[in-house]
Amino acid sequence: MSNKKPISQRSRTRRADPWLEREKGKYEHPLPSREYTLEIFADQGVPLAFEEICRLLDIEAHEEEGFQRRLGAMARDGQLMQDRRDNWLIPDKASLVTGRIQGHADGFGFLVPEDGGEDLFLSAHEMEKVLHGDRAIARIAGMDRKGRREGKIVEVTERANTRVVGRVYCEHGVWFVVAENRRISQDILLAPVSKDKKAPALKSGQVVVVEIIEQPSKHAQAIGQVVEVLGNYADPGMEIEIALRKHDLPFEFSKESIAQTKKLPDEVRKSDWKGREDITHLPLVTIDGETARDFDDAVYCERQGKGFRLIVAIADVSHYVTPGSALDKDAYERGTSVYFPRRVIPMLPEKLSNGLCSINPNVERLCMVCDMAISGQGEIKQYRFYPAVMFSHARLTYTEVANALYEGDKDTRKKLATLLPHLENLDALFRVLLKARDKRGAIDFDTAETRMVFDDHGKILKIEAYERNDAHRLIEECMLAANVCASAYLTEQEQHVLYRVHPQPKEEKVTKLREFLATFGLQLGGGDTPHAKDYSKLLDKLTGRPDKLLLQTVMLRSLQQAVYSPDNVGHFGLAYDSYTHFTSPIRRYPDLLVHRAIKAAVNGSKYEPGSWDEIGAHCSATERRADEATRDVEAWLKCYYMQDRVGEIFSGSVSSVVPFGIFVALDAVYIEGLVHVSELGRDYFTFDEANHQMIGSRTAVRYRLADRIKVQLVRVDMNSNKIDFRLAPDDVVSAK
Repeated sequence: MSNKKPISQRSRTRRADPWLEREKGKYEHPLPSREYTLEIFADQGVPLAFEEICRLLDIEAHEEEGFQRRLGAMARDGQLMQDRRDNWLIPDKASLVTGRIQGHADGFGFLVPEDGGEDLFLSAHEMEKVLHGDRAIARIAGMDRKGRREGKIVEVTERANTRVVGRVYCEHGVWFVVAENRRISQDILLAPVSKDKKAPALKSGQVVVVEIIEQPSKHAQAIGQVVEVLGNYADPGMEIEIALRKHDLPFEFSKESIAQTKKLPDEVRKSDWKGREDITHLPLVTIDGETARDFDDAVYCERQGKGFRLIVAIADVSHYVTPGSALDKDAYERGTSVYFPRRVIPMLPEKLSNGLCSINPNVERLCMVCDMAISGQGEIKQYRFYPAVMFSHARLTYTEVANALYEGDKDTRKKLATLLPHLENLDALFRVLLKARDKRGAIDFDTAETRMVFDDHGKILKIEAYERNDAHRLIEECMLAANVCASAYLTEQEQHVLYRVHPQPKEEKVTKLREFLATFGLQLGGGDTPHAKDYSKLLDKLTGRPDKLLLQTVMLRSLQQAVYSPDNVGHFGLAYDSYTHFTSPIRRYPDLLVHRAIKAAVNGSKYEPGSWDEIGAHCSATERRADEATRDVEAWLKCYYMQDRVGEIFSGSVSSVVPFGIFVALDAVYIEGLVHVSELGRDYFTFDEANHQMIGSRTAVRYRLADRIKVQLVRVDMNSNKIDFRLAPDDVVSAK
């Protein structure tokens, strides 16, 4: 007689779950998957009591507790919710929207739907229940007076803020904290300190970190307690301390990571040579900025018939930072090094970033090599990747190389005499690669770069223009070549990886750009899907035009942002069908992943760290986080620099036009500020978004993007990092 049990209806239901993926033998009767549970809800089409759900999914009594937790997790993720009768339902069935809260400094906010739909406006009253960044479910309550969909908060499913940095104040004996992140407009009350704990000594106006012990609700505002007193707002370096905490930037390595770092050697060991090629005899050099301390890459070039052999050697971080290690976890959390003025928050501990992994001169270093054969027309004919040991023969700067190659400086040429033939080979290859770039049609916008100059006390002295010379571009072209080879190699090997993708411009952006260009008698080629070459050809036509800045700015704003993704959609701006980041593993986590993937492919295996989609989204987010933090610090420093110059008159250009005024970028000091619409003159000004201008209804005076203008500095607000201008008294703007 068979000992098999008859198949029950319950077993058949479980077996019908097409989404269920469990390890064989791990569970005899696993719980239904989330996807299948949602299908059952969709089929029923009505709110369901817990007992009814259990009946429909054959949940047995001993499984109810675990299944209840499953439903709770789905609710936290916004897949399900409970109504007032505790029945479960899908949010969409109740005109509900799940998304992230985006606060505004003026108190109101928006719920940004996760499905990409239209944002829901949240009044200041609704925003009292949540903080910026929270995840919530809101009900569509109608339209506001501006015609926007308005929402009412139903439930907060995830709190984004556990600690907030801000300034502490006391009014009528009540202490509270005003967040530095202006998107958090609610004050955070400070809870009384219990008698058994020592209260921190606070002074009104100090910068503190407050831990939220009670989140805001419809009945009460947020309550917190001070866990760290950072100091006074104007203390040296305070702007960076604030930015680190405001943007949740990790700035301390874990104990485990520090312990792992201590165990690493101080130099390359002979045992590390195993399986590597010896290229220490090649005169590889690093070429970087004067202040650089971490050196990712070294280059060497020699003539090879009518073409060139280019070697790009990249620090082999993956040899020391292994998957799943403490160092790896910290590096992933950071995602990138963050470069503030006068301070760096590295992705890796200094022993690695400035020492063992950094390609310092006159020491052996482990590296991953991209060895390329490039034709006289700039076409990469062959390439090979391999692990190696190298020896940097010099640490050169862009200025030195430019002086030797382009300025003909005799002293510099004499100093670099032994390396000069190889540098001249690099320059010859650079000229070839530039022609190939032009032929490919890569977009090359003229952008102004600046740098801040500080005195010995850390006080900002000036902001000056920083021009990239051909030595910068030489290295850039070498890195681009190596990155393209890395992408091609991993694609050929069918190895999943993060590509650096720059999608095609969105159709509506292209349409608006074409409409704008038509008013100047210009056209963008390429039909509905223009190529980078079409942008490049148009840029060439702008040479010498007085309105070049205006037109170039509008073209630039029509492009999308580059991100990391496992979906290879190419890089529009660089005109590459396939592109990834290989050349900076010391400071970018995606590059470290690319190194691991290449090593795996070289060894005939595969590297799969987990969900590439999730990793790509995380790395893109950490990149944006770093950019936002550095912008905050630079904005504070610029305000600090300008606060003693109120009343001065400056020349500049309109850098942006918004409904409430125009932003003006100053020529001499490279600082931007707002001329509010009320300061534009005795007229009613209308915002013309399509033509990037403000236009007076009575006078027809226009203020358009890139217009030249004179302004007077009237206010510097150190609290909000804002600079306000007004039109200079002697400024004459004629109608155009």
